Amino acid sequence: MARPRLARAAAGLALLSCLAAACATGGTTTTGTAAGATSRAGATIPELTADQKVSITFESYNLANTGTWKPVIEGLIADFEKQYPNITVKAQPPTSATAGDFVGSIKTEALAGNPPDVAQITFNALDFAATALAAKPLDSLVGTDAVKANFAGTHPFAPAATTLGDLNGHTYTMPYVFSTPVLWINASLFKAAGLDPTKPPTTWDEVRTDALAIKQKAGKDGVYLDCTTKGAGDWCFQSLVRSNGGQVISADRKSLTFDQPAAVGAVSMAADLYKSGATPNFSQAQAMDAFTKGDLGMMLETSALQGAFIAGAQAGHWDLTAAAEPGFGTAPAVPTNSGSGLSIFSNDPAKQRAGWDLIKFLTSDHAYTEISSKIGYLPLRTSLVDDPAYLKPWADQHPLIKPNLDQLTRLKPWVSFPGNGYQQITDLMMSAAESAIYQGKDPKTTLADAARQGDKLLPAS
Repeated sequence: MARPRLARAAAGLALLSCLAAACATGGTTTTGTAAGATSRAGATIPELTADQKVSITFESYNLANTGTWKPVIEGLIADFEKQYPNITVKAQPPTSATAGDFVGSIKTEALAGNPPDVAQITFNALDFAATALAAKPLDSLVGTDAVKANFAGTHPFAPAATTLGDLNGHTYTMPYVFSTPVLWINASLFKAAGLDPTKPPTTWDEVRTDALAIKQKAGKDGVYLDCTTKGAGDWCFQSLVRSNGGQVISADRKSLTFDQPAAVGAVSMAADLYKSGATPNFSQAQAMDAFTKGDLGMMLETSALQGAFIAGAQAGHWDLTAAAEPGFGTAPAVPTNSGSGLSIFSNDPAKQRAGWDLIKFLTSDHAYTEISSKIGYLPLRTSLVDDPAYLKPWADQHPLIKPNLDQLTRLKPWVSFPGNGYQQITDLMMSAAESAIYQGKDPKTTLADAARQGDKLLPAS
C-alpha cells in the first residue's frame, strides 16, 4: 500500500514508513501463455508425486521487516512445509529495494538468469512484471478452473478482489495482501480537544475543523494524509482523486489526466490543510513516529500498520480508533487498494506446481487468519470474520477492522500506468503534488507540467 509500495529496507518505524506505501494495479499488455500450455480450463503442469522433492525460492518484501511482519510470514512458511513435506521453501527479502519499486530486485535477478520461483509484487508493477519480467499467467499453468477454485471455497474471496491480478483475460498474480485507506484516530486527543471520537469526520471539511481543534485545544498536530508525498507512492493519492470525481489516466489509457480539475481540487484540499495549520510538513517516517507516539490526532493510512499503531497506543496509554476514508462534500469516498499479489517466475514445471501450492496456502483461510489478526491486512476471504473457528473471536475484540471491511465492498481497483516508464510517471505526479501542497506551488500549473512530461513516457499508440 503497496507498497503495497512497501518498505525501503531497514528496520523499525523507518522501515514501516516505507512498508506503508504498497499500491497500484496492472496495465493492459499481456505476454504469451506458458510453454506447453494446452488448455486454459484444465491443468497444464503436472501435479507433484508424493515422493517428489522440490525446492523453491519465495521473495517477499514482508520479510524485510523484522518486527510485525517477518515472524508471521516465516510462521506460515513453516506451516506450509509441514503440510507439504516434499516442498522446501527458501524465503528471502528483496536483495534491493528503492522507494516505491519492489520489482527492482526481481529485475536484477531475472537479468542474471536466476529469478525467484515465486515473488510478491506490488500491483503497480503488474504490467511490467508480465511483459518485461516474464511472470507466468497462472490460468495457463494450472487452468482457469483451478484459479477460480482458489477464489472460491467455504470462505470465498471478496468479489472486488478477484480481478486485481488480471491483464487481458489472464491472471498474472494472485491477490494476496492489501488495504484500503483508513482514517486512524487518536481518540484520547479527540477527547482532549472536546471532540467525540465516536463521531469521526466524514468529509475533508470536517477533518480540517477537527484537526485545527486538536492543534488549538490539545496542543498536538491534527492530521496527516499519507497520500501526498513522493515517498508515499500513489495508491492513496489516486483514491483522493477518484473520490473527487476524477482519474489519473484516461479510459483509453493513452493520456494522463492528473492535471484535470478533480485532481487539482484534491491537491488543493490537501494544500489548504497545510496552509491552515491542520497538517504538519512531515515526512512519511516522521508522521508514523508522531502518530505512534500519540502526538498526532488523525492519519490516513493503510491498515498494514495496525499492529504498530496498537502497540504504540498501548505503550503510550492512548486510545486508538479507526474510521472510513473521508469524502468530498456529500459524495462518498472511493476506496482503492494498496498491496500486492503472488506471481510465479520459474520456468521449471515442478517448481511452478510447487509455487502454485504455496500461493494457494498463502491465500488460504488459515493464512488470512494469521495475516489479518497479527499484521492488520484485510482478510480477502471476508466471511472469516464471522467464523468462530477463524477470525470471529479476534474480530469481535478488534473492531478496528470494520471500516476497512466495509470499504472493501465498494473497492475500485487501482489504475496503473502502462509501459516501462510507470515508475517515472508516478514519481512525476507525486513530486508535483508534494510541491503544490507543501511548497506553495500552484496546483494547476504544477500538475499540468508533470502530466506533459509524463505523457512522453507513455507507450506509443
